[in-house]
Amino acid sequence: MVSASDRVTNPGKSAGKDSGEDPEAAPGPAPAKGSEAAPARTSVWLDQRTPSRSRKAAESPAGLDRNRITEASVRLLDAEGLAKFSMRRLAAELDVTAMSLYWYVDTKDDLLELALDSVYAEIAPPREDADWRDRLRELARSYRELLVRHIWISPLAGTFLNIGPNSMLFSYAVQDVIRATGLPLERQTGALAAVFQFVYGFGTVEGHFKARCEATGLTEDAYHRHAMGTIRAQPHLRAIVESSDDLMAARGGDTVEEMRERDFVFALDLLIAGIEAKCDRTDFATG
Repeated sequence: MVSASDRVTNPGKSAGKDSGEDPEAAPGPAPAKGSEAAPARTSVWLDQRTPSRSRKAAESPAGLDRNRITEASVRLLDAEGLAKFSMRRLAAELDVTAMSLYWYVDTKDDLLELALDSVYAEIAPPREDADWRDRLRELARSYRELLVRHIWISPLAGTFLNIGPNSMLFSYAVQDVIRATGLPLERQTGALAAVFQFVYGFGTVEGHFKARCEATGLTEDAYHRHAMGTIRAQPHLRAIVESSDDLMAARGGDTVEEMRERDFVFALDLLIAGIEAKCDRTDFATG
């Protein structure tokens, strides 16, 4: 996909608050006394404020722009996580003042929304002439890998509207595949939800498990063995684990990664088989 910077015109710069106020707060003047409060923020792609005339263009740091700020935001989120992300921390990374960032965004949420959309550019749309099953598998795997690579996007994807250019291209690719299945129009959103909400949940859990293992300094396999050993050492839990030994043995795979991959592939195959079965039916109205 083409990056958002190649597709979106840079919205008008937004002035921050005066230096005496908290730069982490949402900038912009307070409503006049007796006037109605400003409408709630909806999206960085919809809300574009006019910069204050009291600010001079010279105050905008040379070499700083929205793309550079967004790229730095992604790097920080990958390195330090969502909880530690702040305008001050980002400003330090860019070697500018926190207030200078408000020339390009109105709030920290704007930056998070821009960062979220930018990483969707990492999902390349599959070939449109390929079989829909192969295209669906490719998109599902790419989305899963994105969720694992950037674990901070999981909560943001459920918070923001996801209407940036890269998010919309991903949405179009998904809808194009679902249309190609042959499902009736009224069933297509259900199929889309079944596949991609499954992938969202699977990738989110996988990403956080990997992050937890890295934080402990253990490999995934070592962490898994340690956890299972601890559980088996407790009599009231051991019986529960032992009752699933046959199930786990039949699962196959010598490593956590192999076991997880088998589960993902089979679960996705089940969903695709379900779509195929629904396409073969003629009683959609009552099925």
